[in-house]
Amino acid sequence: MRTHITRGIAAVGVAALALAAVTACSSTEDGAATGEVSGTLQILVSSSSGSDAAFAKVNEAFMKKYPDVKVEFSAVPNENFNSTRSSRLTAGNVDVTLAQPRDVPAFAEGVSASDDNVAADAGLFVDLTDQAFMKNFTPTVLEATAYNGKQYTVPTGLSYYSGVYYNKKIFDDLGLEIPTTWSEFESVAAALQKDGITPLGIGGKDSWPAGLAMLAAVQGLYPTADDKNALATGLWDNSLSLTDGTQLQVLERVKSLYDMAQKNFAGVGYDAIPSGFANGDFAMTIDGTWNQTTIDDAVGDAFEYGYFPLPASDDAADNATLAGKVELRLAAASNAPNKAAALAYLDFFSSPEVYADFVATTGFAPAQPNITASDFLTGIADYTATFSPAWDTIWVSNQDAGPAAVFPFNYPAIAPLGTMTVPQAAQEAQSAWSAAF
Repeated sequence: MRTHITRGIAAVGVAALALAAVTACSSTEDGAATGEVSGTLQILVSSSSGSDAAFAKVNEAFMKKYPDVKVEFSAVPNENFNSTRSSRLTAGNVDVTLAQPRDVPAFAEGVSASDDNVAADAGLFVDLTDQAFMKNFTPTVLEATAYNGKQYTVPTGLSYYSGVYYNKKIFDDLGLEIPTTWSEFESVAAALQKDGITPLGIGGKDSWPAGLAMLAAVQGLYPTADDKNALATGLWDNSLSLTDGTQLQVLERVKSLYDMAQKNFAGVGYDAIPSGFANGDFAMTIDGTWNQTTIDDAVGDAFEYGYFPLPASDDAADNATLAGKVELRLAAASNAPNKAAALAYLDFFSSPEVYADFVATTGFAPAQPNITASDFLTGIADYTATFSPAWDTIWVSNQDAGPAAVFPFNYPAIAPLGTMTVPQAAQEAQSAWSAAF
């Protein structure tokens, strides 16, 4: 899942990693590497078809510019990324990888410092703040990715993921319009079902794709950053409960979306969704803009498709904005065996010409100014004109709480993905949350 829900470095071995970072750092004080750009460059990222293809093009171009460098690129499944990165950082055999340290809200300080924050504090990532190539990026994006006032990562782009891809042909054939409220969305789903069409495709096998339904529901019910911050604060000071009010409504929306999905969606892999959508197995699917190029390849010329915010609220104004985040963020390991090549790679990646081709391949919205967005992103510009941070970019889980309260909306427990009713799932999450205080 291209979200903060599934990212983070395992904390095991942080002290040992810090020692390795200190002993293996470059002799320069500002984090810049010295020496020739040659040798092997080891890159580790989490896998997605769009970004994998884009990185492959960057890697090939980089090796043409630096013929004495051999890029060894590893893209591992999301569920294996954390453990793989931790072990490779510990072993000191990765140069460029992904990281996302971020500032922790005051209410969570001392309790929920993310493992990436711990790693940055321990000196495991090169401080890129003063690197010239960082000036290529949009200042507001860098503000969003700063940690303790420093830059440790290169943003690869922006993604939005509270929206719904829909088959325009099916909608046109049935005379359906884009729904702008939850009631309208339910009416669309009912019309599709009446015509024998499955409304929604969900790849629930890996759990996190079903979590997109939860994040989209939160976006409509808590549409602004202030709304989400108030929700997070209320949960942390225990003035709000997950078992009632709008909080419970989030899971009620999730359950309704599950009921609109294809049969046995809990066993369907995320990678099967684009082809299912292209084949007309379902009329809509909740997914991120990061997957647009893959969906586009699958659909081809079969039909036109569009993208709209999931209207989780019954107030259309709450549903007018897509939730987004800064996408994959590249970091150089401080104990990188080839730091010179690592920093040369980040510099090369950040050059506007290379970067423009990368976002065109991935479908990411540009994190640099003056980069032309794709026709698809231009078409949803009304939904992204005002940036609204997604819930998982604001929420900070309590590490003392149980797994049922990680998100903290307990979407994996709801049947048929899980075995519980909405009230049961909410109570399990609330009990796990309360036990941490």
